[in-house]
This record gives sequence, structure tokens and C-alpha cells, in this order.
Amino acid sequence: MGTTQLEAVQEPKYQHLKTVIGEALDSDFAVGEILPNERELAARFGVARATLRQALEQLELEGRLQRRRGVGTTVAPPRVGVDVSTTQQAWPGVGDDAWQAQDSVLGTAPAAVARLLETPAGESVHVVRRVRLSQGQAVAAELLYVPSASVAGLTADADGAASAPAVLRELQHLALDGQDRSVELGSARADDARELDRLPGSPVLVVTTRYLSAGRTAAVSVATYRADTCRLTFGDSPDLVMAS
Repeated sequence: MGTTQLEAVQEPKYQHLKTVIGEALDSDFAVGEILPNERELAARFGVARATLRQALEQLELEGRLQRRRGVGTTVAPPRVGVDVSTTQQAWPGVGDDAWQAQDSVLGTAPAAVARLLETPAGESVHVVRRVRLSQGQAVAAELLYVPSASVAGLTADADGAASAPAVLRELQHLALDGQDRSVELGSARADDARELDRLPGSPVLVVTTRYLSAGRTAAVSVATYRADTCRLTFGDSPDLVMAS
């Protein structure tokens, strides 16, 4: 049988370079150490800077490297396991919730979130911003979208806004029927990048959660996790990792 076209495809140059640099990280660099600049690295490995950038981006995506504002590219520590289990059915802000509420505003949900909420495009909803910390480090930023119908008893100010704790407390008056989650790879928006000390466009893991009550979506959370430092675990299976 002849060789298929797929089998004949050679490994991209940047993939080979990624392997070579990965081996150098293990032998020549320590965790937290700053790598030489791109010009020096390209000369060291005898490659074009465009090829080098592709290899570095792949290593960042795999959690081997971190790009830090005002510092440069450093060797990353091992990823932190972050539980995003759906086995613990609870409203945001209940019990040992690892999230810290930052603020709440009246705003509009992105089109994809509005569809999940089954609210008209452009309709105002409560947007609660929260941050998740692990070992003192911000590992995720969340926007929780809550329609006014889900928090009908909420006392708001003259502009219709309410504090983040007030929105979370009012949401808990509903009976929680369940929740579902989806995970996808994305790139950090400017706001999330600032919150997580990342560069805009850096790889992130986006976890979208629907909270269900009385047969409808009562709230939607869009949480952005650092892909370089987090591995997401699910339920009682800590070895199940949703990261590159």
C-alpha cells in the first residue's frame, strides 16, 4: 500500500523547534527565569523570528511559558488544578464559593449570551464581575449575566443598578434546578487580560455556565481562565484535564 498524503506531510519547522526549546527549558532554565529576547533566541537556534514566535506561542499554550507585562517571557510553574465540577449544584456566591465579587453594573449581554438567556438583543441585564483566586493569584475573571426577571425583588438605585452582593443574594431566592457548562479555547480580551495580568490575545480557557430555574435560564456565567497556569478538573476525576 502506498504512502498516504497525510503520512507524507513533514512536521512543521516550528513544531520541531518547540520540542528543542522544551528540552532546553528542562535543562537550562529554572521556573520563573526570564528567557533571552527573540533576537538572541532566534540566533541561538538558527531560525527565523517568525518560526520562533510560533514555537513560543505553542509552548505558552501548553503552559510551559508565560508572557508577563513589563517582564517578558518566563518559564512557567506547574499548572494549578482548578475544580469546575458540576456535581456541586449551587448558585454563585453560596457556601465556599472561590469567587470574589468586584462590582455590578447594568449592561447588555453579548448576542450569544442573550440567546442563552432568551432575552431580546440589547435588553439591559445585571452584569456582576467576579475574580477567582488561587494561592493569592488571579486565575480567572468572570462576568455573570442576570436578567431583571431573575431578581425581581432586587432593590436598585435610581439608574437601576444594584451592588454585586445584592444581585447574588436575590438570585439565591430562586430554586436551582441544575446547571450545565461548556469549555472552549479562546484569547484574552483587553479587560480580562488586565484582570489576569496577561497580554491581550493570550490563550485562555472560557467556561460558560447556564444556571437553570423553573424551566428557563436564570443566569449565565462566562468565566475566563488563564490557560498557562490552570488545568480544569471535573467532579471526582482530578486527572481529567481540559487544557492543551
